[in-house]
Amino acid sequence: MQEEFTIDSTLNVSPSTLWASTFMNSVNWELWPLVRMTAPLAWRDYPPERWESGRLLFRSWVLLLGVLPVDLHSFRLKHIDAGEGFQENSSSWLNREWNHERKLLPAAGGCRVIDHISVVGRVPLLTALLMPVYRLVFRHRHARLRRKYGQVSN
Repeated sequence: MQEEFTIDSTLNVSPSTLWASTFMNSVNWELWPLVRMTAPLAWRDYPPERWESGRLLFRSWVLLLGVLPVDLHSFRLKHIDAGEGFQENSSSWLNREWNHERKLLPAAGGCRVIDHISVVGRVPLLTALLMPVYRLVFRHRHARLRRKYGQVSN
């Protein structure tokens, strides 16, 4: 069974500036201190528009609090729109499918960041228990982005 949610924020930064800072290191900055994901050294500062879609790019340990391995993520990108976002279609020990779509949309005064997550877990009960954790992690990521760039007032 597929579970999903969406988190969005409007930031005081242009989509192009935010995209230019999108690397595995920036993903880990967003996740910190809740989680850290490993990546081969060559991928840590490699711009995503140069990543190849449709194939396994690398495997990443998901480390709770930056140290405790809780999952092994097989990282794949389905599609990349340079400067506008990406669609990740990965899998892991815990999830048969992990789909993360991030859109960067121009907005008055900045950039609207929309993260949509859909998950098909391997163990339904475990997935039901983990979905609130995944939501918490993405709310945390957006809070970190809002603190860094500021939020556009409505």
